[in-house]
Amino acid sequence: MTTKGLDHWGDITVVVIYFVLVLFVGLWSVFRGNRGNVNSYFLAGRSMTWFPVGASLFSSNIGSEHFVGLAGTGAAAGIAMISYEWASMPLVLLLGWFFLPVYVSAGVYTLPEYIEKRFGGKRLRIYLSVLALVLYIITKLAVSIYAGALFIKLALGWDMYLSIVGLLIITGIYTILGGLRAVIYTDTFQTVVMTIGAFSLVGIGFNKIGGYSKLEVLYMQAIPDIRSPNSTCGFPRQDSFHIFRDAVTGDNPWPGLILQSSIGCLWYWCCDQVIVQRALAAKSLEHAKGGSILAGYLKILPLFIMIFPGMISRALYPNEVGCVDPTECQEICENPVGCSNIAYPKLVLELMPYGLRGLMMAVMLSAIMSSLTSIFNSSSTVFTMDLWRRIRPNTHERELLIVGRLFIIVLCGVSIAWIPLVRSSQGGQLFNYIQAVQGYLGTPIGALFVLGVFWKRTNEYGAFYGIAIGHTIGIIRMAIDLAYPAPDCGDSETRPSILLDVHYTYFGSLNVIITSIAMVVISLLTSPQSEEELKGVTWWTRIKPHPVDHKETVQETIETDASETKMETTSSHNGVTIQEQPEDNNETDQHCHKTILDMLCGMPEADSGENPHLDEAKTREYLTEHPMWKTILNVNAGIGLVVVAFLYGFYR
Repeated sequence: MTTKGLDHWGDITVVVIYFVLVLFVGLWSVFRGNRGNVNSYFLAGRSMTWFPVGASLFSSNIGSEHFVGLAGTGAAAGIAMISYEWASMPLVLLLGWFFLPVYVSAGVYTLPEYIEKRFGGKRLRIYLSVLALVLYIITKLAVSIYAGALFIKLALGWDMYLSIVGLLIITGIYTILGGLRAVIYTDTFQTVVMTIGAFSLVGIGFNKIGGYSKLEVLYMQAIPDIRSPNSTCGFPRQDSFHIFRDAVTGDNPWPGLILQSSIGCLWYWCCDQVIVQRALAAKSLEHAKGGSILAGYLKILPLFIMIFPGMISRALYPNEVGCVDPTECQEICENPVGCSNIAYPKLVLELMPYGLRGLMMAVMLSAIMSSLTSIFNSSSTVFTMDLWRRIRPNTHERELLIVGRLFIIVLCGVSIAWIPLVRSSQGGQLFNYIQAVQGYLGTPIGALFVLGVFWKRTNEYGAFYGIAIGHTIGIIRMAIDLAYPAPDCGDSETRPSILLDVHYTYFGSLNVIITSIAMVVISLLTSPQSEEELKGVTWWTRIKPHPVDHKETVQETIETDASETKMETTSSHNGVTIQEQPEDNNETDQHCHKTILDMLCGMPEADSGENPHLDEAKTREYLTEHPMWKTILNVNAGIGLVVVAFLYGFYR
């Protein structure tokens, strides 16, 4: 059957309406708040409530690579990879309850900035900043762009690289103009669109196939006609409907999967700029915790809205989605290693009626745009605040905002260059590629932050050399993995034993242990930091919130500090000098720099004069929680953990 393109007027109308609504939400958020200082542009003025924070946490994580990659993994190998989604519940709660209070106490914009404050010195901050940008390119941007372009190519028949250019133009506009505030509000809208549209496909898919029990039967019978004779190539796995698979021979051995999806992914949910930046934008710790709970609940959904549709697609179209013959796969999807990545778009374009296909196109566009805009904004924050300020320590806000916007353009070009490698990695299973690379390069970061936040004895020597050891080991493994790709089904195995005998989930867990031991040993062999150096930057030395009974006193302190701040003419923080401008600036108002572009971007002609970081009094207020809301949040967090534990048990 030939896949139908998106050419009906009903579908096109829905997509046009979607773009109009996104443009409206984006422009509304762009001109709703102040974008003329770094606090507003990079942290949305710390004004976000729990719902947009939680929705943005979810949609920043869920991109087109999930709809394409996670559905493709479900089509190829079943439900095991859902562990990476469900384990997010306890991890995102750790962020809200334990890590975020320390980041706020330290008064930082970025995670590399926190590391510098925690350990001192410059090299760790620069090292982590560069590493973060590399990880964004090879595990986030390139994957999101490729997955989105693949869907657009199937839906509209456009050339893949032409589709990529179109995606980058659309997503870059309001990200460059509006900053984090525009990203979070559009993320919230797109989360609603994604959820409604995805559930409509699930309902139609299960109705078509005859329900869950019928899916179990038909999926196991979904074997392509063209395959190697006398082999099991193209056969679904017998354990496809189970998460816990054989500890030695399984494609995702259960001990490694559980460890890697929890401890191994702690760095992503608690120490990654894209995620943490949304939590830092919350107006208080209560709202940050509420957003974390909402994001955790939303992360339960991918089994139902992504993996099951992928499995339904294979059951309905085994020859296309389940193909294993390289020649046949090349003809079907232009990827000789497999076509599981077309499972979701194939189901949408074949099964959905007119109008609803346009809605699903809007769902995919939402996933693409929400993921890309979040990465763009966080990447520009890291580059601008951690690297550019290192190059030009006396730079002003206007320059920081310009550099942050221009860096987005550079990042897009580098990401496109990585795409050909993404297409062929991990046997065409996009989600496996993401988790493998993050396991090699990301897990040591988690060890660094856990020890930095919770063990005061960790020092700069232990942190730097420990993470260098962990990343050296990870890079060696990743290079071997890329040099020896998995053979096609039926071909002889030629990979070295380090790939065959040590699954990447086990390797990631081992790397966490090795990195942690190295940090502990080196720290104990070198001098500790003083208590003064640790003030405000660990869990044990963080700024404590005032009791709620004293909240009025806190407010008085804030007002007093604000009055004193206005009397100061110059303030300096972390090498950035912020100068207050004189009242009479009529000449400046007439300056030629006040162009239409400046107005659109919210560019300041001079620095805002406000301190970009919270002072101690405001930090105490931010961290203060009302006893009733604190109890409600704790109870809801506990319920979320119980729900996830039940799901693991049900699908064990």
